[in-house]
Amino acid sequence: MKNYLLNKNGHFGIFGGRYLPEMLIPIMEELEETFYQSIKDKKFKKELNYLYKNYSGRPTPLYYCENLTRKLGGAKIFLKNEGLNHTGAHKINHCLGQALIAKKMGKKRLIAETGAGQHGLATASVAAKFGFSCTVYMGLKDYQRQKPNVFYMERLGAKVIPVTTGGQILRDAINEALRDLLANPKETHYLLGTVCGPHPYPVMNTYFQSIIGKEVKKQILKQTEKLPDYLIACVGGGSNAMGLFYEFLDNENIQLITVEAGGKGIKENERKALHAARFQTGKLGVVEGFKSYFLQNKDGQIKETHSISAGLDYSGVGPQIAYLKSINRIKTTYALDKEVLKAYKTLAEEEGIIAALESCHAIAETIKLAPKLPKEKIIVVNCSGRGDKDYFITSKYIKTKNLIKI
Repeated sequence: MKNYLLNKNGHFGIFGGRYLPEMLIPIMEELEETFYQSIKDKKFKKELNYLYKNYSGRPTPLYYCENLTRKLGGAKIFLKNEGLNHTGAHKINHCLGQALIAKKMGKKRLIAETGAGQHGLATASVAAKFGFSCTVYMGLKDYQRQKPNVFYMERLGAKVIPVTTGGQILRDAINEALRDLLANPKETHYLLGTVCGPHPYPVMNTYFQSIIGKEVKKQILKQTEKLPDYLIACVGGGSNAMGLFYEFLDNENIQLITVEAGGKGIKENERKALHAARFQTGKLGVVEGFKSYFLQNKDGQIKETHSISAGLDYSGVGPQIAYLKSINRIKTTYALDKEVLKAYKTLAEEEGIIAALESCHAIAETIKLAPKLPKEKIIVVNCSGRGDKDYFITSKYIKTKNLIKI
């Protein structure tokens, strides 16, 4: 299973592939060749591991949530705190890897899309470190609701461009980034921020994010002398989920759970969904260079989506995640906005950890699941990022100790 999800043809069952304008094919072929060469290169891996340790601050902690475990009264809960990475989320993992590859290919410029801003921030950071110029595309809605990250990206020297077309969210930022790459193919590397897009991006970002699960395996064995029973991660495109799951894919005794954005409920019309739960109402399609599940209308047009979290507000899902769902290797569920806010509040008050709203989808599922399990069971939940970036969102809904209805 693990080898299959890093295969060189970029297809996972019926999912994945590379569906692009002819002009972009040579760019993707060069990127594919450089990536597969690099991961066999001891010098490349040594430099990447050095950066993970000394620039990003890995390994990130695996923290036993003793208070939350006691409160819920069921399985033991461990939190993989990716928010303690430099730049505040797991996104730095693949940004460092792709930056090294871009340098190897002689690129001078990085472009990226971003929703929650964490990928944009990580891209801007590696661009500053390695001397690339940097342009980040961000849907206008996300640009307005993730102001702290916009400020940080600009301080790092990146040009942040708000995208005003379409729904003004993540998918629209991706479209603008692809147009930029078409216009500027020679010196530009598109540092795509999740396990979506055309081959080799899903494979490449899975490889770089797999450091999460590798660390978890060592850490949980050291702390408990056994492997976890459940792994839980939120899923937008799927980078933090694939990062957590990859090391454990071949052990079918471990249950893998992804949590999508349930938004205001699993309701929709022909134009807009009130959620971003692709596995609930999505249909198979080819969008933005790959085949997977997308929220579409009857004519195949992509619907606008909604989530309280900018990073999960995406109409598609990574092809490897879709494949794992198709063979029943993962369970998919969703959390509503109101459940996410309660999880945000509970984790903060019980453990002193303010998690990103994306991560709080996984926390919400953990809060539901843990009390149903025996106390000897172990849950590892991926806290993909920290929540300071969400101040302008959460402050609208939370006053002192009371949740405002949403």
